[in-house]
Amino acid sequence: MIRRLSLAALLALGLAACSTTPAPEPVVEVAKPEEPKGFVMPAGYEWSHGHAPKSHAAMVEVFGVNEIGANKYHWADTIPEEGKVTVIVDLKEQMTYAWKGEALVGAASISTGKAGKETQLGFWPIMSKHRHYRSRKYDNAPMPYFQRMDRFGIGLHGGHNPGYPASHGCIRLPEPYAAKLFALTKVGDEVIVEG
Repeated sequence: MIRRLSLAALLALGLAACSTTPAPEPVVEVAKPEEPKGFVMPAGYEWSHGHAPKSHAAMVEVFGVNEIGANKYHWADTIPEEGKVTVIVDLKEQMTYAWKGEALVGAASISTGKAGKETQLGFWPIMSKHRHYRSRKYDNAPMPYFQRMDRFGIGLHGGHNPGYPASHGCIRLPEPYAAKLFALTKVGDEVIVEG
């Protein structure tokens, strides 16, 4: 009986091998492109942690504008009482944004360092604040609402703001905006310069 079953099984296998039905195509798996992992540098930026593009999107939502002309700004009618103050500077777009906690409270056109005097990228603390200040390097030039970011005299202040890089490294703001920002910040608050 076992012998007959074995012969029958062999005969069935032999007939199956001679069959004209083609064998099924092998399944080939195509690798899916990997999704980017972690942070992806925003297009056009040399260095960014995504704060500048996020701030621009918030400006569109909060103030209803996609761009701000030279020496112009927007400021919120109400400012949250609680929250950390952060200033975002976007060298690429020549814009700055003021945040209080999770709320965008201000946005302005700026003028940063020209070629050879570029404003430096990075995380900077506000080291000191001076309501009336004059440059020690550049002909005693007025720098109202000056907020120093480094030990070499670079900072945020009111000044000539054509909307393109024209300073010696400082971040020039429309003067009324500089006054509002000065009132909002305190020593130790963070300025993030991306571009």
